[in-house]
Amino acid sequence: MTQMAARRPDEPHRVATPLELLFDLVFVVAVAQAAEGLHHAVAGHHTGDGILGFVMAFFAIWWAWMNFTWFASAYDTDDVPYRLAVFVQMTGALVIAAGVPRAMDGQDFGIVTLGYVIMRLAAVPQWLRAAAGDPERRTTCLRYAVGIAVLQVGWVARLALPDTAGTYGFLVLIVAELMVPWYAERGTLTTWHPHHIAERYGLFTIIVLGESILAAAFAVQGALDDEVHIRDLATTAGGGLLIVFSMWWLYFSADSHGLLTSLRASLSWGYGHYAIFASAAAVGAGLALAVDQAGGGSEVSDTTAAAMLTVPVAVFVLAVWALHLRPHHAGHRHAALFPAAAALILAATWTGQPVLVAGLVLAAAVTVSRLTTTRTSVQDAAG
Repeated sequence: MTQMAARRPDEPHRVATPLELLFDLVFVVAVAQAAEGLHHAVAGHHTGDGILGFVMAFFAIWWAWMNFTWFASAYDTDDVPYRLAVFVQMTGALVIAAGVPRAMDGQDFGIVTLGYVIMRLAAVPQWLRAAAGDPERRTTCLRYAVGIAVLQVGWVARLALPDTAGTYGFLVLIVAELMVPWYAERGTLTTWHPHHIAERYGLFTIIVLGESILAAAFAVQGALDDEVHIRDLATTAGGGLLIVFSMWWLYFSADSHGLLTSLRASLSWGYGHYAIFASAAAVGAGLALAVDQAGGGSEVSDTTAAAMLTVPVAVFVLAVWALHLRPHHAGHRHAALFPAAAALILAATWTGQPVLVAGLVLAAAVTVSRLTTTRTSVQDAAG
């Protein structure tokens, strides 16, 4: 068995491995299930329960993915034991995906919890291997292993609680989960690779945006097949594509690896991506609902249908602005651009064409940002 030594944080040409890409592919299924569940819950007039179920289910998806990603960045040995452990984690992710519909429909988190526990417990021997192979960070690795193992007992025990107590228990366990990396890394930081982490997060952003592209594709199909509502469906499809393309452009408009300079900065950046990932996935559900509304197949109010799109788009814009753009200090006018755009996107909820208006606003904001950044770069070069 290969010794699991720490990888160098300045290792050149560090990119995502084929195993990591396969791991991400498994999560495509889970994200799709969560977005579809949100769509059906809102369409069935269970908006509150649907949003709560989505937020809870997506936490399990995101947190399981995130912990694997940071561990792999520091300790990916790519030997047989490592690959087998990752395969077990993938199996857990598929179990999570299988349980998402139950969690979304009836708040039954039994299957999701089972998959989550499989994924997390498979990480424990990985951390123990790292503790044995990396004496300098032995305490850090052992803290991770113990914290993960203890919390899985809590997740299983939560299933025995009644609904209200179970929800509070979920919140308590979320806080405990978020505290494990903060506590474990306080001694000696693991050697995660900033460029690798930034790339991995970018790839997952593409995954969740892909779900929205799929919804936009269905809108295009509907526009071609439904002659009665073809105009409304076409504008919805066009607006949806503008939104997704602009979201991609916005996220990748600035490098983020340079922001990962300390434990505090890295945790804030990494944890803050929950808002980015979850909102991007929710946009897919919002587009699907908008297609239903445009095609006359939805029974929810126009305001509810519109808000299911405009709110997650606005959250995505604000989250990307706070995590990626604001730290680069592009000037006061540029700093105010995206909060203003988010406000206008929310206001689009009460227009006759919320998808198209939101898409136009976001595309305009990205265009102005690009022009402003280019002009600033030219002035700096001239000075």
